[in-house]
Amino acid sequence: MDRTKRKDDAGPALLRLQPRKTNSHKGDYGRVLAVGGSPGMSGSITLTGVASLRCGAGLTTIAAPKSLQPLIAQFEASCMTIGLSEDRNGQLPMHARAEIAKAARISDVVAVGPGLGRSHGLDLLIKDLYCDLTTPMVVDADAINALGSRENPLAAPGGPRVLTPHPGEFRRLAHNRELPKGRWTDVAADMAKQNGVVLVLKGHRTTVTDGDHVYSNETGNPGMATAGAGDVLTGVIAALLGQGIPAFEAAQLGVYLHGLAGDLAAKAIGSDGLIASDLLDYLEAAFQQHRRRR
Repeated sequence: MDRTKRKDDAGPALLRLQPRKTNSHKGDYGRVLAVGGSPGMSGSITLTGVASLRCGAGLTTIAAPKSLQPLIAQFEASCMTIGLSEDRNGQLPMHARAEIAKAARISDVVAVGPGLGRSHGLDLLIKDLYCDLTTPMVVDADAINALGSRENPLAAPGGPRVLTPHPGEFRRLAHNRELPKGRWTDVAADMAKQNGVVLVLKGHRTTVTDGDHVYSNETGNPGMATAGAGDVLTGVIAALLGQGIPAFEAAQLGVYLHGLAGDLAAKAIGSDGLIASDLLDYLEAAFQQHRRRR
C-alpha cells in the first residue's frame, strides 16, 4: 500500500476487506483482550468486547474486576471473561499487572480503558502496561487519563499503540503543549510522530494521524454523541488490529466503519434516541456496505 508524506492528505485509501476463506477458523481472526470496568461502569468494557466480535475478532476475552465478572458474562455469551484482582473500591490495583500480562501473552491485541475509573494504582498499572507490553494496544477513556498523569504521557510505548481521546482527554495528553484554535491536528501529528503512536481525535469529524498522514473521517452523525459510542469504537479498532492490519490503517478503517454504522442506525431508527448498543446491531451492515463500495 503506497503512502504519501503529506500531512494534509487524506491518508492511504481505506483498506479493502477480504472475504473469509472457507477453511478458516477462529484463530485466523485475532484474539482480543479487553481490559476495563469498575463498579457502575461494567457496560463500557462490555460494549468494547461485543464490538470487537461484531467486527470479526475470532475470540474476545473481557478482563474486569472479579466482582463484575458474573454481570459481564451475562451480557454476551460469546465473550469469554476473566475475573481480575480488585482493590477495596472494586477497581483494578497495580498488582493486577501480572494477571493482565499473562492474558496478553496469548492475545493478538489489548484494548484497555473503558470504565476503569481513576486511582493512583491505576495510573501506575496503565503506565506499566503501556510501556512494557509488546502486544498491540488500543488505549481509551480512563487509560488515557492515567497516561496524562505522566510527565511525557506518550513516551516509550512497548509496541504498536492507538489512542482514542475525546477533546478533554487530548488536553490531558497535551498538558505541556499549546493547543491553538483550529490546529489541534498539527499538535496531534507532532505528538504521534515523536512517540511512534497513532492518535484518533474523536469529534464532529474524527481525525486519525500517525504523524506522517492525517485522515479526516466523513461518516457519523450527531446521534453518536452518546455515552458508550467511544467504547464501541475501541472494540472496532481492536478487532481490526487483531486481524493483522497495521495501526494507522486499522484506526482509519475503524473510525469510518464506526461512523457508517451510526449513519445506518440513524437512518433506520432516527438519531435523537440513538444509543451505543444500537451501533453493535449495524456494524455488520457497515462492513458489507464497505465491501460493496469497493
